Amino acid sequence: MIKPFLTALAASALAVLCAVPAAAQVPAQPDAASTPAPHRQLKKVGVTLGSLGNPYFVALARGAEGAARQVNPQVKVTVLSADYDLNKQFSHIDSFIVAGVDLILINAADARAIEPAVRKARKAGIVVVAVDVAAAGADATVQTDNTQAGELACGFIAEQLKGRGNVIIQNGPPVSAVLDRVRGCKTVLAKHPDIRILSDDQDAKGSREGGLNVMQLYLTRFPKVDAVFTINDPQAVGADLAARQLNRRGILIASVDGAPDIEAALKADTLVQASASQDPWAIARTAVQLGVGMMNGERPANPTVLLPSTLVTRANVRSYKGWATAR
Repeated sequence: MIKPFLTALAASALAVLCAVPAAAQVPAQPDAASTPAPHRQLKKVGVTLGSLGNPYFVALARGAEGAARQVNPQVKVTVLSADYDLNKQFSHIDSFIVAGVDLILINAADARAIEPAVRKARKAGIVVVAVDVAAAGADATVQTDNTQAGELACGFIAEQLKGRGNVIIQNGPPVSAVLDRVRGCKTVLAKHPDIRILSDDQDAKGSREGGLNVMQLYLTRFPKVDAVFTINDPQAVGADLAARQLNRRGILIASVDGAPDIEAALKADTLVQASASQDPWAIARTAVQLGVGMMNGERPANPTVLLPSTLVTRANVRSYKGWATAR
């Protein structure tokens, strides 16, 4: 009789256990590792750029501020001009760290030498995104596809010359953007054996004055020049001025930027015929979006984002949406 009694007792206990209300049961504790981290709000952004005397960087700054305010209307955005001075940029980053910014956008004065400052900022918990040119140690980089831009500009040159002629590559500062533009240009021109590159090693400093001075030397040295590729628009404007001063016509100039000055040049009687455009607004917007994502643990599959360039020519300049147009 004992065994039937024990069986009945066990069944009774099981019935009581099953009858306990769900609210009375002890809930399972969540795994701490699976608990989502709290969302970090974008409160402060620091932006250090090459020079605010350059309309490209003015547009980039405006784009960064607009994108940040879309994330948080109360965000504080501080924009500083490094004037291509590495020491000044080190000071900018130190001040951003002291201010406790959440995100830094940096256009590096020197892509390699800036690394200690970038790493110091990241150690302080700040996300650092390089814009326009690479910066060693940055979390990510957003820039124009400069190789493609060089290919577009020099593809235009090759097409206009019908694959034959003397071409000068007017070089610039040895930063990643310039190196990529020259590489893209050379790749295209190499496909045309009847195009001769007269020179490609003169640094015109990325400025109008540099473009003017280097072009004067070239035109004194070479009696026949059919086309010139300049690594940016200021150099193109300077090169055009030098050619006109020396009364040299019949030279095609193509460059990279799509700046307001080049829009004017394409609409006037100049030697400038094309420019592969950049979009500083899109670069800034993408950089801010990427930075906010990384603040909250969203690491990009590829830390380098390349935005495509489009070719602006005399044929389409009037429909071109330039840097001065907010978006």
